[in-house]
Amino acid sequence: MKLRSSEAYWLLKNGIINSYPSLRENLTCDVLIIGGGITGSLIAFQLSGEGYKVVLIDKRDVSLGSTCATTALLQYEIDEPLYRLINKVGEQAAVDSYKEGVVAIRKLEKVVNAVGTDCGFERKASCYVGHSHESIEWLSKEFEIRRSMGIKVKWLTELQLWNLYAVNGMGAILSKSGASVDSYRLAHNLMAYAVSHYGLEIYDHTEASKIEYDSRKCYVYTDDAFLITSNYIVNATGYEATDILKEKIVDLNSTYACISEPMADMPSHLNEAVYWDTQDPYLYVRSTSDNRIIVGGADEPFKNAKKRDLIIEEKGIELTGMLSELMPTVPFTPDFCWAGTYGVTKDALPYIGPHPDFPRSYFILGFGGNGITFSIMGMKIISDALAGRSNKFLEYFKFER
Repeated sequence: MKLRSSEAYWLLKNGIINSYPSLRENLTCDVLIIGGGITGSLIAFQLSGEGYKVVLIDKRDVSLGSTCATTALLQYEIDEPLYRLINKVGEQAAVDSYKEGVVAIRKLEKVVNAVGTDCGFERKASCYVGHSHESIEWLSKEFEIRRSMGIKVKWLTELQLWNLYAVNGMGAILSKSGASVDSYRLAHNLMAYAVSHYGLEIYDHTEASKIEYDSRKCYVYTDDAFLITSNYIVNATGYEATDILKEKIVDLNSTYACISEPMADMPSHLNEAVYWDTQDPYLYVRSTSDNRIIVGGADEPFKNAKKRDLIIEEKGIELTGMLSELMPTVPFTPDFCWAGTYGVTKDALPYIGPHPDFPRSYFILGFGGNGITFSIMGMKIISDALAGRSNKFLEYFKFER
């Protein structure tokens, strides 16, 4: 396998789109957002657009964490199938969470159009492929439950799956609600828009080293000994938030992705849908707006970044072989492979809302394969929390569940 680089493709493709100064003075704000990835950018866009004075800080250049490593295959579906999620959290919370994922993808489309960002956003169908005879029994059950709950789905037989999409599988659930995006560019463009239109302030290479609280304010001391005084804090640091939480809320996994060289003629079915299957860990496939194919998966428990990255080429070979089994007619010449880290919670739902150990603070931790979808949902959840409005997802996604 001849790879150009083991760096994440989105960073190599886009480069450093925008850079911001480090904080060199004391300041005050309504809301301080810690973390400048896709989650932080969505929340900053939402809150600054509502009139809050918002400051965002990141200890690196913005969007250089998981945001530039994600494959950004957007789904309403949650890593836990609906029928199993119902058993874990109850029917109402499970169905609401699935349906809100559909709403979230529509919301992101509206945001992209309003901002006018060229971030490769494309609406696509979502095809959930049963990879074995054993998986079809529960996948067909999943289909019936989704349909009975009012989610628009269609069942594809093995023959239909092959004839329509040239995909090897025993059957599939086809949904209209899917999408793909360049989340690295999206995050940068959202932040730049909020800076120019809403007065958002961004400081990168600025780390929160100590935080103190009283009944009315949060006092955040940076690594360069400057002070940010804020009414509220929103923590959007992803899996790095586990460093400050006492309880274990997530298991970390390493995941791998491989992207092809540009194709002169992209198969139409890859432009029409995103694909994932019932393997554990599952394989997923999508095309990009610049005529490449991304295949991802081959997950394993996270040990450390060095060990994760040592086997990138090996994982690229594995993913290429798995894609060939799923889509044998699709030519795939690997160009870049990379690795990332993501979290799995006990019920596949995120943690969004306040935490009892952190006064005047909110977390938005969209762990899982559809973390971006959760982050879009979090825009309204955090907005409602700050405004004192009720929101059922503050109950569904709370830490003490």
